[in-house]
Amino acid sequence: MALSVSGGTVFTVLLISRLLESSLLNAEVKEGEILPPTIQRLMKGYNKYLRPFFDNGPVTVGMSLDIASIDTISEINMDYTATIFLRQRWTDERLVFEGNKSLSLDGRLVELLWVPDTFIVDSKKSFLHDITVENRLIRIFPNGTVLYALRITTTVACNMDLTKYPMDKQTCTLQLESWGYNINDVMFYWTRGNESVSGLDSLQLAQYTVEDHYTSVSEAIYETGNYPRLVFHFELKRSILYFILETYVPSSLLVVLSWVSFWISLSSVPARICIGVTTVLTMTTLMMGARTSLPNANCFIKAIDVYLGICFSFIFGALIEYAVAHFCTLTHADAHMLMYGHRMYDFDDEMNGIITTISTHSNRAKRRKEPAATSPSVPASTELAVRPSSPSGSEPKPEAAPPEHTNWCLTVLATLRKILRAIHCCHVENPHHIDNYSRVTFPLSFVIVNLLYWTYYLYF
Repeated sequence: MALSVSGGTVFTVLLISRLLESSLLNAEVKEGEILPPTIQRLMKGYNKYLRPFFDNGPVTVGMSLDIASIDTISEINMDYTATIFLRQRWTDERLVFEGNKSLSLDGRLVELLWVPDTFIVDSKKSFLHDITVENRLIRIFPNGTVLYALRITTTVACNMDLTKYPMDKQTCTLQLESWGYNINDVMFYWTRGNESVSGLDSLQLAQYTVEDHYTSVSEAIYETGNYPRLVFHFELKRSILYFILETYVPSSLLVVLSWVSFWISLSSVPARICIGVTTVLTMTTLMMGARTSLPNANCFIKAIDVYLGICFSFIFGALIEYAVAHFCTLTHADAHMLMYGHRMYDFDDEMNGIITTISTHSNRAKRRKEPAATSPSVPASTELAVRPSSPSGSEPKPEAAPPEHTNWCLTVLATLRKILRAIHCCHVENPHHIDNYSRVTFPLSFVIVNLLYWTYYLYF
C-alpha cells in the first residue's frame, strides 16, 4: 500500500513538471518565438529537476572567476563588495547533439535546464544584474557541455586583523559552495587552477594593492553531510601614504610645535600655557578623527593608536615640563633667601668671635702693664677668675643666653639643611637648566621611539 502511494506521488510530480514545461513551450509559441528544431529535440523528454548522471555518479562542475571590480572594503563592517563574472561548466549527456558548432541561447532559457545550486559563502547581500535583461549566458556544445555565466555583485564578510593598521595586510576569501548537493552528487573544481581567476592585476583600489592570490579546493562539513567548496584567496596590502599625510605627519608636527615652549622664557606664563593647552586639544581632536573610520567596538590596539598615544604623551610631557620648571623657579627663590639668611647668621657669629678675641688680648696686655705691688701674692689667673667684671666695660661681658625662639629657628634650619643634603641629587641649582635639558632630551627621545616604532611594525 505504501509503495503504491509513493509511486503515485512520483508520478504526480513528473506529470506536473511535464505540464509546466509544455505550458512554457506553449507560451513561447504564443508569443511568436518558435524554438529551433535542435532545441526542441533537446528539450523533448528533458527533466530539469534531475541532475546529469543521476544514477551514474556525481557530476563535475568546473568554475572560473573574472573580478570586474572591488568597489569598497569596509573596516567598520568587516566586509568587501565586489562585482564578479561567475562561469560554470558541466556536461549533461541529455544535451548531446550532432554538429560542430555551439549553441548560444537566450539567458531566459536557463529556466528550462538543470543548473548547479551554487551559492557564495559568507555573503551578506548579493544581486544579479538585470539591465537591460538578466545578465546570464547559456551556451551548449555538441558534446553536451554547458557553459553558464552570471554577473553578480556581492558583499562578502572578511575577518580582518587590524593590529598593525594602517600597516596591515588582509587576506580575504571568496568561497563557492553547493547548497543542496553533497559530494556524492556534485564535485567542484577550478578549470585552470590558480589561473581560473583573472582581473585582479588590472584593479585600481583606493587604499589597497593586491599582492597575491591563489585558489584551493576543500569540503564543507555540516550535520547534513559533506559539500564541495571552492575557495579563492587574495591578499590586500594597505597603502600607507594616505595615512602618513593625513595622520602621522600632522601628529609629529604637533609634537615639534610643543617643543617651541622650551625656547620661551619661564616668566612668559600665558605664552607657554597657550602653546601647551592648544597642542594637547589639537592632538585629542586628531585622535578622535583617526578612529571615525574604524570599528567602535574594537578591543585590540592598533598601530595608529600606539603612535597617536606616543605623540600625545610627548605633548602632555612638554606641558608638565613647564609646570615643573615654573615650580622650581618659585622654590629656588625661597631656598636662595633661606641660604642667604643662614650665611648672614654665620657671618655674625664669626664677627662676634673676632671681636671677643681682640678684647681678650687687649685686657691681657693691660694687666701686664699694672704694677706687680698691687697684688703681689695673687696670681694673674686667680685674679681673672675671682675679680668681678667691671661695669665700665673694660673687661668682656659674658655672652647672654639666646632667646628660646632663636634656638627653635636654628633647629628648624639644621633640619632643613639635612633634608636638602639628603635630596641634593634632585636639587636644581638653576631652573633655567630644565629647559636646556628638555631641548635635547625631548627630540632625542622622540627620534629613538620613532625608530623603534617603525622598525617593529614594518619588519615584525
